Amino acid sequence: MKALAYERAHPLEEFAIELVEVAEPLVRDTDVLVEVRAIGVNPGEASIRSARSAEPGGRVILGWEFSGVIVETGSATTGFAVGDRVMGTGDVMRDGCWTQRLAVDNRIIATIPDGLSFTDAASLPIGALTAWEAIFRDRSALPPDVDRVMIIGGAGGVGSLATQLLKTKTDAFVISTASRQESRDWCRTMGADLVIDHTADLGDQLRQAGIAQVDMVFSTAATADNLNQIASVIRPFGHVSTVDVGTPVDLAPLIGKSASLHTEMVFNQLVNGADPTSQGDILETVSNFAGSGRVRPIVTTLLAGLTADSMKTAHTLLESHRTVGKIVIEV
Repeated sequence: MKALAYERAHPLEEFAIELVEVAEPLVRDTDVLVEVRAIGVNPGEASIRSARSAEPGGRVILGWEFSGVIVETGSATTGFAVGDRVMGTGDVMRDGCWTQRLAVDNRIIATIPDGLSFTDAASLPIGALTAWEAIFRDRSALPPDVDRVMIIGGAGGVGSLATQLLKTKTDAFVISTASRQESRDWCRTMGADLVIDHTADLGDQLRQAGIAQVDMVFSTAATADNLNQIASVIRPFGHVSTVDVGTPVDLAPLIGKSASLHTEMVFNQLVNGADPTSQGDILETVSNFAGSGRVRPIVTTLLAGLTADSMKTAHTLLESHRTVGKIVIEV
């Protein structure tokens, strides 16, 4: 079968991902084999491409957001059958979905409802799982003392779905941050009640809107500057969640507020050997939300074909840091 793969870590200007012939994946007892129909492309994959090389003689196949059709089931698979339309994330410790067929644990996939296309479904899994696990502490609800939530970076894939899940599942007042007119408009489309600029003083902008402090901040990029801004707007004993700590940060500003800090990594359960069943349950709920129109798919750029050119275009857009929503490749 064909897959997009590379051997050595490389920067965008030396793009080395090629379409190559690879062996069919091994289907484990709890796996299903999925014929991939669409791929969601994520910023984290561009970061891995630039930092991770293959083992000697091997290749790296990235991609952990997909939709497709089940063509085979493992002996211990439950709840799925050949022919089912499914979406999921895959496993960061195994080959990814930049390929024609993917072996994936059946506990981290969900069925796609009638009326939801493969491309729309592929825009949901990573952002939905990341946002859900970062925001909903008991996997189902906000902490009881949270009424106002700020999302720093509201126009990206994770921020877009965080906003929608908050508006679908809670009565929270949602504040999103975005710096460009296009991204501000997108945040409003996702359902944000207030949109402010994260390149300006957050506290000043909140006060102008009649808001003194917020109960929770969800940051999609926890830089040192972001943490200082967060500390200035979070209430005492508030809640801070983050999914990306790119550089060492000083937590001292948060200590002054006695704020709780929650970190999220979407592949945590599989990496650490925990039962990932809850992730399949979350995806099933989000899939149903999308099928009923309560959550809107977030495809903004659709590329055609499992080709090196399509993937290079996707990574060029990602590394511009000016994308909103989700880039999807239709296989």
